[in-house]
Amino acid sequence: MLVFISFEQDMCIDWEDDSGCPDKDTESVSSLEEDETKEVDSNSANSEDEVYVPRICVRTGGSITTQINLNALPAISMEDSVYDSIDDTQDPTTTTDTFPEKANVRVEDDIIGHPASIVYHDSVHQLAKYLVVPVNMCTTKDPTTNFECRAPGPFEISVKSRGTAAIVEWMCLHGHTVWTWCSQPTLKYGMLVGDFMLASNILLSGNNYAKISLLFRFMNMGMVERSSFFRIYDYYCVDSIKDFWNEKRAKLITQLHPKGPVVILGDARMDSPGFCVHYCTYTAMDNDSKNIICMINIDKRETQRNSVIMEKEGFVRTINTLREELHVTEMCTDAHTQILALFSKGDLKDSGIHHSLDIWHGSRDLGKKVLTAGQQKGCSILQMWNKDICNHFWYCCKTADHYEDFFDMWTGLLHHVTGEHSWALGACHHGPLLESREKEWIQQSSVAHQSLTDIIFNARWLKNVHKYLRFRSTADLESFNNHILIEATD
Repeated sequence: MLVFISFEQDMCIDWEDDSGCPDKDTESVSSLEEDETKEVDSNSANSEDEVYVPRICVRTGGSITTQINLNALPAISMEDSVYDSIDDTQDPTTTTDTFPEKANVRVEDDIIGHPASIVYHDSVHQLAKYLVVPVNMCTTKDPTTNFECRAPGPFEISVKSRGTAAIVEWMCLHGHTVWTWCSQPTLKYGMLVGDFMLASNILLSGNNYAKISLLFRFMNMGMVERSSFFRIYDYYCVDSIKDFWNEKRAKLITQLHPKGPVVILGDARMDSPGFCVHYCTYTAMDNDSKNIICMINIDKRETQRNSVIMEKEGFVRTINTLREELHVTEMCTDAHTQILALFSKGDLKDSGIHHSLDIWHGSRDLGKKVLTAGQQKGCSILQMWNKDICNHFWYCCKTADHYEDFFDMWTGLLHHVTGEHSWALGACHHGPLLESREKEWIQQSSVAHQSLTDIIFNARWLKNVHKYLRFRSTADLESFNNHILIEATD
């Protein structure tokens, strides 16, 4: 039987020590233990091999003056329990039986702006070797008996690729997967965030799947599957881009309304220049702000599979759309013959819209004519004057206010190339020329001079000259289309 001793305040229990026990306390206790001491001494001969247990000395504090009667203390049986104070502090070396939750994306802020890195499997495997999983044995249940495997650790670690992610698996001795860790969070239906972000940004950055897939293959990296890419492309990207473009375009149109008359630059871009053309995109840009305000896509099947009239169809749809939304007073394009016909004798003849031609295209076409004429016999000197003739055309278009001024300056070129800088009806506008000049003067009435005269007085050329006098250029729009061709062409 266990004896439970309940001590009052200022009382303690200790081994017997005469020096430590006051005389008064020793006398109070010795009378109680005298008989037991004698009994032990009488049997000392038979108990030499037993372990000696010192006697207990009960000392009372100074505030207690009454003697203690040990026989009067209550006894506790074996059935009764004694509870110690519970320590809630958890041992840091112990492990729990739960794994951390998988990282899931619930809102767009969970992935937008979060940094990412390229991870090598060897480095991940090295890190996983030093990790302690929160279970000591395999808890996989047999599908037939429903018993747990309970194979002890350590577990085998493997790293493999799934799309653009690295998957780490801990497996027991029987091949069961104890835990799987993924380097990327997942979306609602289990799609990896890296696959989704890569597929969408390939489209948004103007790239294509074949180029990026080749890059990833060279780096021996995991790549989103082609089928997954086009699934993401169709289900998530196309409609979102259309909605964003329509919202952005509506804001631009609203900003242009108070402006009044608007000058528009237009140009077409084919999907595969030099190859089989199937799609045409006609783009319109505001001349002042240089903002794209309209884009029309034409499928070859919409023009009876005639790719020649695709640009004309794109222009017609673009101008009709903008006329309903803005006050368009001028439209600048390249010298496309079908578009020229629309303003000369077509539906746009009396529309009140002035049709301007791009000055760069006009200068390029003029340079081609001079180059062709310079290849004829006796006209090679024209090739030396080709750049100067094109520069003079630019100067005339920029300086002239109307057709008569342009014609006077333009025809004066025939005098200048012969070294004659003043004549009966006019004079050159340049200052004094340097005596040391490299170009040779063209002889008047020579074959080269006659060929240049035919170019300058060409009736078809002079008929459309007034379309260059507003000195418009679609260079910014051409740069935009070239950028798309560089990024989007396979």
